[in-house]
Amino acid sequence: MPIEIRVPMLAETVMEATVGKWLKREGERVSVGEPLVELETDKVNAEVSADHAGVLQRILRAEGEVVRPGDVLAMLEETEASETSVPTAQAPEETDGRATPVARKMAEELGIDLREVRGTGAGGRITREDVQAYLREREQVQESPTPPAAEEPTPPPVATPPPATPVISAPAARAETRQRLSRRRLTIARRLVEAQHTAAMLTTFNEVDMSAVIALRAKWKERFQQQYGVSLGFMPFFVKAVIGALREFPQLNAELQGEELVLKHYYDIGIAIGDPEGLVVPVLRDADKMSFAQIEKAIAQFVEKARNRTLTLEDLQGGTFTITNGGVFGSLLSTPILNPPQVGILGMHRIQERAVVVDGQIVVRPMMYVALSYDHRVVDGREAVLFLVRVKQLIEDPERLLLEG
Repeated sequence: MPIEIRVPMLAETVMEATVGKWLKREGERVSVGEPLVELETDKVNAEVSADHAGVLQRILRAEGEVVRPGDVLAMLEETEASETSVPTAQAPEETDGRATPVARKMAEELGIDLREVRGTGAGGRITREDVQAYLREREQVQESPTPPAAEEPTPPPVATPPPATPVISAPAARAETRQRLSRRRLTIARRLVEAQHTAAMLTTFNEVDMSAVIALRAKWKERFQQQYGVSLGFMPFFVKAVIGALREFPQLNAELQGEELVLKHYYDIGIAIGDPEGLVVPVLRDADKMSFAQIEKAIAQFVEKARNRTLTLEDLQGGTFTITNGGVFGSLLSTPILNPPQVGILGMHRIQERAVVVDGQIVVRPMMYVALSYDHRVVDGREAVLFLVRVKQLIEDPERLLLEG
């Protein structure tokens, strides 16, 4: 019997998704729990799996279509495990009926007559790959040299006058590629524009002497690795320093809701992680209660999940303040953009040895520029500057952070 494959409820705040890649083609057999299609949401990609075994009878939503929870994505013909599907021949006049929606859409956009395309899918159905193969073959035929004509007697040479004007060759065509933006990329673009249009965003800068942190890491990194199984990086120091500064300046750990400022007495720190599809910000919940080792392990798990595209909506939801580290990509200085509805974000940057004056002497120290972007509607410049100074002071005295953390 036919079974509807519907868009599941993704999350409380996610009201729509974009159909990504179909992992199964029409006519293919699927098992219980086997992924059928990817859905792209504002935050993560989710897979829709089969609840029953059977054959994917018909795909109703093509890649790129916007869907909402409850929409029917496809029809599945439930079958017994022992049943097998047998391909049947299709008459030429039934071509449109035996092509997948994706193949039909692609053929329409490219001006391809599906009657000329050979289907390799189950039952001779024409798939997207078949249309692509046909297109490649057609291009190869067009590019292949024309075979020489039969030889004819060569006429005697005739003198011809030189051309009156020079021959100008047409300019070579320049290649272009169009790519559909993922839902995550579109959401990032929308949120960044909203952040700059809805918040009075300003940025203040300072620099931190990283000598003490580097020396402390060199002293303890081997023992830390042996004891906890993870390396000791810079991020736990900044997480703890930010929390210490937030305790002194709570308006930076807040959210503006209408005419009310909601001060949050917990510290869920978002850590920006680079991903091929766009920046993601998983959240360290109750980071003030986490040890250095717990922070490092949690971040390592987030990086691995981002790489494997297994981050969940729960990983990304919430957050009271964000830290982003452009230094891992070589950035020396940048202006981080707020992550709404948060009112503050700290930007870390590349450590660079520079000449600085210490106690009247010019010395070379490993320095890092830090930047704090804040919503000036609720945070004054004085508080923002003092917040960043406090972060600087805590980073430059890391033993206390390590002991207290």
